[in-house]
Amino acid sequence: MQRLARNGGTAELLRWLSGRADGWAGIAGSDGTVLSASGTVAPDAPQPPDVPSLVADGVRALAERGALAYSHDTGAHTALLFPLYADDRGAAPLLAVVTPRPVAAGLATLLADVLMPLSLCWETEAVERKRRRVDLAESRGREAVLHLLMTGQLSIARQVAGALRPRLPDPVRVCVVECPGGSRDEVARVCAEADGGRSWVVRCPVYARHLILVMPAEETPEGTATDEAVAALVDHCVVGVSEQVPLADTATGYRQAFHALAVAREHPARHVRFGLTPEPALVVGSAGRQWAEALLTPLLTHVPRRAQDPGSQELAATAASWLAFSSHATGHLKVHRNTLAARLKLIGELLGLDLHRLADQSALDLALRIRATPAPVCTPDPGEPTRTDTGGAAAPAHANGAAQDLDEVLRRPAVQEWAARQLAPMGGPAGPAAEETLRAWLGCEGRLGPTAAELGISVPGARKRLTRLETVLQRSLLRPPSARYDLWLALRAQEVKP
Repeated sequence: MQRLARNGGTAELLRWLSGRADGWAGIAGSDGTVLSASGTVAPDAPQPPDVPSLVADGVRALAERGALAYSHDTGAHTALLFPLYADDRGAAPLLAVVTPRPVAAGLATLLADVLMPLSLCWETEAVERKRRRVDLAESRGREAVLHLLMTGQLSIARQVAGALRPRLPDPVRVCVVECPGGSRDEVARVCAEADGGRSWVVRCPVYARHLILVMPAEETPEGTATDEAVAALVDHCVVGVSEQVPLADTATGYRQAFHALAVAREHPARHVRFGLTPEPALVVGSAGRQWAEALLTPLLTHVPRRAQDPGSQELAATAASWLAFSSHATGHLKVHRNTLAARLKLIGELLGLDLHRLADQSALDLALRIRATPAPVCTPDPGEPTRTDTGGAAAPAHANGAAQDLDEVLRRPAVQEWAARQLAPMGGPAGPAAEETLRAWLGCEGRLGPTAAELGISVPGARKRLTRLETVLQRSLLRPPSARYDLWLALRAQEVKP
């Protein structure tokens, strides 16, 4: 019994008991429900009445009599019941055994002896189940806070985070850690210890090997960055880190960290910090904001026909999640793939976009990012004339005009400069081949098979080219969140250059 209690717990003890009793052994709740069981009556032996019903009847009889044990003969079988905890018989679970008659000599004594190790195993497993539920609840709570941050709902995120620790930092760096297989929980512990528990550590709901850290922007008191410490402490992990961003721009920080992660996989130190170009949403100016507002208005003003249908905010969050994670958005949003497909169809109909086209995906992605960016931090149009409204505030001269076309937005000098910086890494010796690969891939809607056919090479060959291009551009291309939207916009900006 002691060996089984240590190595196998309740399940092994019940299996052993059912063998010794040549019948059925289980644990029943105080209401007669069978909670755990093992064993069956041999086919050649007389078959007892329905075992769960027999056990439930015995539990009721034991409770009515207030006895320490109970036995009931059915003719061919005997049912034996013992409360696991003698000091709490009313609510305690019970050990139940159904055995053929006559009862084997010493079986009742054996059952009395097994109560102590069985009750300890049962209590230990109950505590472990509760601990797992608490851990799961905390993990889901942290995941919910991250989701709120990623969708720009900062005030609600702070309220939910108030019950957890640590306090959400601001400004932050976002770090994505790719863990060796099966070690995510251990790496999470290392991350928490590396900076004294100052960072928010969240298990990624999309990628099973990823941890997401929302870290304070300043270094640890010891002077060692948390991300560098984790890369040094954990073998075979890969770490990508964002620039310093406000807490409200956590989604931007995550995209940057994910792009840095793609580069870090090929880096000897297994650790890379992002630092290349600003967000396109920061350089589109008032023309870009008007264009985004006009594009998104049908979505943001949508009123569902039924109460259970998704509203405008939920649809916007669905679009952002799908653009970031593609089909993996089902794990991020916790919805079925058919639900995701139905929402995307509705979003496309509301906006008049074909979401199968990379051009429309890129436009929607830019519009959502502009909407999530505070207007005061956007780069103004140089020399843009302004007018003064009745309140005395300066406003663009075209503030009440029609929304600008996307190509007009892309012609802005600040956007042209952003596009040139995006594509500048391809200006080296490998530039023509790299640009050919990029244009073919984007022209084929980011699909590998058609890209390989367009380039006249094999699919593995196309994948290798794109992997090399990830290192050149310092961007993730093959795994979402992908830089393909930014790169499509950059190439389009070159095409419409004034």
